[in-house]
Amino acid sequence: MKAAIFAGGFGTRLSEETAVTPKPMVEIGKRPILWHIMKMYAHWGIRDFVVLGGYRVEYIRSYFANYMSQTCDMTVDLSTGVIEWLSRTGEDWRVTVLDTGLDTMTGGRLKRARHLLDGAPFCLTYGDGVSDVHVPSLVAQHHGSNHLCTLTAVTQPGRYGALRLADEGRRVDGFREKGATDGGLINGGFFVCQPEMIDLIEGDDTVFEAEPMERMVEAGQLGCYVHDGFWQSMDTLRDKHLLESLWSAPNPPWKIWEDRVSGTVTSLRKTA
Repeated sequence: MKAAIFAGGFGTRLSEETAVTPKPMVEIGKRPILWHIMKMYAHWGIRDFVVLGGYRVEYIRSYFANYMSQTCDMTVDLSTGVIEWLSRTGEDWRVTVLDTGLDTMTGGRLKRARHLLDGAPFCLTYGDGVSDVHVPSLVAQHHGSNHLCTLTAVTQPGRYGALRLADEGRRVDGFREKGATDGGLINGGFFVCQPEMIDLIEGDDTVFEAEPMERMVEAGQLGCYVHDGFWQSMDTLRDKHLLESLWSAPNPPWKIWEDRVSGTVTSLRKTA
């Protein structure tokens, strides 16, 4: 199963960081938040990623193209071009970085990646939010339903629009605006989607969270997985500071994976 990740927006509410860096590459604990999201999926066995880039996509490409040199100790023989990796802290991931356009909306970004998703159900999320959501349970609920898409509903006070649920909380029945003190459930991302869902996306100007979702709601095709654990987006500098403080403390709530370091030594010959 693949995971597609929205990573192309401008991140204007975090402009202190995103003037130079695309939002998914803003670091928490010296690692991009995108890396944290991928580590979570990899913990559950999903290691094939399609990154839906746009703004500063070259930054994302460079990061993964040079991942080994950024994360592993090495010895370089400059006379031969041979690199010996003294440790292997790299990941067993397959990462496709796709330029989906600078001004493309979320739905359009996903539609442009359709050919990379193998015509099979896939995971989908935003490149700016972390969680300890139990992905196998989310996937199992989706597969046990007839929904085109299942979203993860989380509790978050403040600035988001809330969901109205039906079928004992397993289906989204509508959306509504909420006030600052409303504790309703919101769309936390971490979707599981059928490939046919992409047929609801008209083109580059389609916002995934607008017409496609609304059409699924009308047809009773938008499922809901309620997650009552940790979830936090990184929309503002305040959110970034919160995540940094949680990462610096013992047992960060979204770090469900174990760190792994292998002592294997590998040699690679680079051509000029």
